[in-house]
Amino acid sequence: MAKHLFVRVALLCVTLTAASTSAQAQIAESVGSRALGMGGAFVAVASDSSATWWNPAGLAAGPFLDVAIGKAVTRTGDPEASGRDDASWFALATPPFGIGYYRLHIKDIQPLDPTTGEAGANRQGRGAEVPMRSLAASQLGVTILRTVLPGVHAGTTLKYLRGTLEGGDTQNRFDLDVGVLAVAGAVRLGATVRNVREPEFGAEGPGAPGIRLERQVRVGAAFNPEDATGIPLTVALDADVRAYSAGTGDRRVVAIGAEQWVAGKRVGIRAGGRFNTVGARERSATAGLSVSLRPGMFVDGHVVRGGSADDRGWGVAARVSF
Repeated sequence: MAKHLFVRVALLCVTLTAASTSAQAQIAESVGSRALGMGGAFVAVASDSSATWWNPAGLAAGPFLDVAIGKAVTRTGDPEASGRDDASWFALATPPFGIGYYRLHIKDIQPLDPTTGEAGANRQGRGAEVPMRSLAASQLGVTILRTVLPGVHAGTTLKYLRGTLEGGDTQNRFDLDVGVLAVAGAVRLGATVRNVREPEFGAEGPGAPGIRLERQVRVGAAFNPEDATGIPLTVALDADVRAYSAGTGDRRVVAIGAEQWVAGKRVGIRAGGRFNTVGARERSATAGLSVSLRPGMFVDGHVVRGGSADDRGWGVAARVSF
């Protein structure tokens, strides 16, 4: 029964993916040190306060309280350049409620000429001649969730977005993310839809160019046999259901990752990878580490190394969880 309900809710999420014509570059792999250490395979894992970003339904299967503050830095532009993008966040979660505040930069490819079709061709590459815009955005979200059936949870993050285009005015938008999570023993299945309303910044009238946060749909599965084997090991797989536009071209990502706790769960070790199945070739390897300074207090860190300058970086977070 629970499995059939999960399938139906997941199908409902997929039906929200009607095609759009926007261009945007907000990606899921922007925040959350645990998630980024696992390569971004986190939709079904999301069991800490970063579930307010990754999958709002994950709060139902998390600790009594999780609070985190963190920062991630991604190298941008030419590998020899010094440009970088920063993302920072604060998140608090306790079932059945969460709150998250995120600040990040979003990039957008501008069409070179709407009558020539050259923009679409340039989305596949990384040529310096492609015009770029950036949006400094902050997001304040409130997450609520509901247990539909034993082991099946649904959640929603209601978001207030404030964005400033480079050289432009500040604009405010409202949006939401939705997610589902089903847990049956060692198996976890998740699905999430981000940017359901596809808010747009910078458009001044019908047909005017703007930066739109495209709707993104991702599904995930995770396996944690700790209850049966006593080994605190999690392996996970995520996949985007459809492609979406980003500053480097189209993206439809597949991510894999693993997390294992050792030394009496005082140290967590993570590794993962992801690759883009459409558009520009993107392959990244990730690693992460958590250290418990004292019971319930952690320092999380991650590094990312990829084949492009836009997918290399690091991050660190302080987290209290119990």
